[in-house]
Amino acid sequence: MKSNDWPETGDYVVCHVTNVTDFGAYVELEEYKNKEGFIHISEIKAGWVKYVRDYIREGQKNVCKVLNIDKTRGHIDLSLKDVNEHQKRTKIQLWKNEQKAEKWIQIAAETAGLTGEDAETLYHKFVSEFGSAYAAFEEAAIAGESAFESIPTEPKMAEAIVNVARENIKDAFVEIAGYIDLTTNAPDGIEKIREALKAAATAVDDTDVRVEVTYVGSPRYRIKVVAPDYKKAEAVLKKASAASIKSITDNGGGGVFNRHLEAKA
Repeated sequence: MKSNDWPETGDYVVCHVTNVTDFGAYVELEEYKNKEGFIHISEIKAGWVKYVRDYIREGQKNVCKVLNIDKTRGHIDLSLKDVNEHQKRTKIQLWKNEQKAEKWIQIAAETAGLTGEDAETLYHKFVSEFGSAYAAFEEAAIAGESAFESIPTEPKMAEAIVNVARENIKDAFVEIAGYIDLTTNAPDGIEKIREALKAAATAVDDTDVRVEVTYVGSPRYRIKVVAPDYKKAEAVLKKASAASIKSITDNGGGGVFNRHLEAKA
């Protein structure tokens, strides 16, 4: 889904070469609608260039740096020589990620029963809010539907996006788990345990982290933590389990944390 905006001077852009001449090459900007740029022969490579076609040909995709923009003429001056290999690889990867995100939004829209126009509108909202649509999916993979609290999103669409994100983004976060045994003899023991489980689930207010508590079998519950790295995940697991145990003990019960699944007593 191409942007209607213009790139900015200094940006790196992915270009499709459409016409090579004796004095340079014309390209289409892959990320922008109806935007054409020109790479002058002096910007092809450092040093003297005799034949442009020795370095660039029609149909190629290249990463260029934006040198100058003339919106009145609809013209963009680009440089190929000012892009090193690291910058090229990074930009290509970002561009590929956006292509993935575009497909994921379309899949989510179909699942939620929304139109392609709705999907495109949401795509541009994601770019505006998160910097890129792919970044929005990374947030969704970690934070779930709460990632879209600042963006009006159909509930079915938000749910579909989260499902697609967690199915496709495997390296954006790590997942660990631990187990807590909660016991109480209080007449309203079920409510006390619910309070303890809620304390675990809400112990950390961090949009980069997700905590889920599920029932294993009385008196055992599983705490799963999803976070950007193992260090944070371990810290959150420790804090969540401690909050749960404190809640149940404050109400006259008992709690024990196990990092690994052990035989129940």
